[in-house]
Amino acid sequence: MGSEAIRYLILPGWQGSPEEHWQSHWQRSLPNSARVEQKDWLNPQRGDWVTALNQAVADDPRPLILIAHSLGCVTVAHWAAQAPVELLRRVRGALLVAPADVERPGCPEALQNFAPMPRDLLPFPSLLVGSDNDAAASALRAMELARAWGSEAAILTGAGHINVKSGHRYWEQGFGYLYRLQSRIEQQSRLRA
Repeated sequence: MGSEAIRYLILPGWQGSPEEHWQSHWQRSLPNSARVEQKDWLNPQRGDWVTALNQAVADDPRPLILIAHSLGCVTVAHWAAQAPVELLRRVRGALLVAPADVERPGCPEALQNFAPMPRDLLPFPSLLVGSDNDAAASALRAMELARAWGSEAAILTGAGHINVKSGHRYWEQGFGYLYRLQSRIEQQSRLRA
């Protein structure tokens, strides 16, 4: 991304991202990347998760791109709706992969304190990648969230929850979506210059 030293903040979802998850692979592959660590991956509390993201953004003044999966996407949306403007300005964009619909029927009880789903427009460019067979959010719901958040949307065919269980260990294809997001960010910054 130009001469700017961009850092990547990786936000796993419920239960974290194990070693073989694409987010862990990306963390090892992308320069200047770090994971937002949560105190409790099994019993997520919205306030705690939002606070951890806020602290991770505040700890380093460099511009950043958020890379979120599942409940991490919902955390980003909750954080963006109430974060201080000076921290929001550090975020150049967000890649939101397989967001978890915490309002869906049968949603695990552990995730229900993240409801209601945030509906505020994100104040930075974003790209939402969903799947047409994700049990955590239907393709229609993913499109609704993309519209509410102002995200560009891509719905994959047969990709499940885009995690280890659905065969996405390295998810090299995902780098294409990250590149697409970064290109969009660069275009917007050129238009503002």
